[in-house]
Amino acid sequence: MNVPDPFKNDVEVQWCPGCPNFGILTALKGAFRDLRLEPHQVCLVSGIGQAAKLPHYLQCNFFNGLHGRALPVALGIHAANPALTTVVTTGEGDCYGEGGNHLLHALRRNPDITVVVHNNEIYALTKGQGSPTTPVGEVRSLQVHGVEAAPLNMPAVAVLHDAAFVARGFAGDPDHLKGLLVEAIRCPGLSLVEVIQPCITWGRRPVSWYKERLRPVPADHDPADREAALRLLCGEDGRFVTGVIFRGPERPLFGRRFREAMGSEPLFRLGFPEKEAVLGLLDKFRTT
Repeated sequence: MNVPDPFKNDVEVQWCPGCPNFGILTALKGAFRDLRLEPHQVCLVSGIGQAAKLPHYLQCNFFNGLHGRALPVALGIHAANPALTTVVTTGEGDCYGEGGNHLLHALRRNPDITVVVHNNEIYALTKGQGSPTTPVGEVRSLQVHGVEAAPLNMPAVAVLHDAAFVARGFAGDPDHLKGLLVEAIRCPGLSLVEVIQPCITWGRRPVSWYKERLRPVPADHDPADREAALRLLCGEDGRFVTGVIFRGPERPLFGRRFREAMGSEPLFRLGFPEKEAVLGLLDKFRTT
């Protein structure tokens, strides 16, 4: 029996035929179904890039903005309406490059959002130049003599800053990725899910090359052990480790103190504060 897909829309997909991004799209839709979410309960946020196109292909709320600026928009959406399930879908260039500073401060603030990073180690939408995760020495469209700058290891940075949840999946295994996304969305706080997403157009290696190098998190790994998580991520071929890598300690959620003071009603329903309340707040600033 065919079950209607409430997240399906009729927008023409602009990705290359056979792009691993289709696996990420399938995994995300599957995660929403497993979580029993309806389209009106979800808000996807993206910037610019091949990964940022994903929200166009789902029937739900979304905001598609500037390059590297998805995270501050997502924080604003989450603050205004924490009842929404807010998910950022972004590429490693968009999130680690142009938006790297925003990710660092989002880790400090710990908003209850999920950040899904498509990592193909190049800027794919702009024809294959090196990105913040391209390994040293690899020849790319602009780095004709090989990339010289060391790659960023943002999952390790997230572990160091006690992100609520850090995991890595593979776009070629949407079933496994779906499970990671379900866990990430359920986890209170900032969840970072990096997805190995080989580019079949501008990449220098076939998808099979990545499949051969995937290394699942060891069965005896304790995700609560920060040092063990860092060893996995920073060890030899750490960029191919997949699974749940880290679960951070419980920390205050972004905006919790404000919401406790204002009540559980979303900001967009509260309207503007009374003039006396604003003047009282200004007086506190003047006397502090």
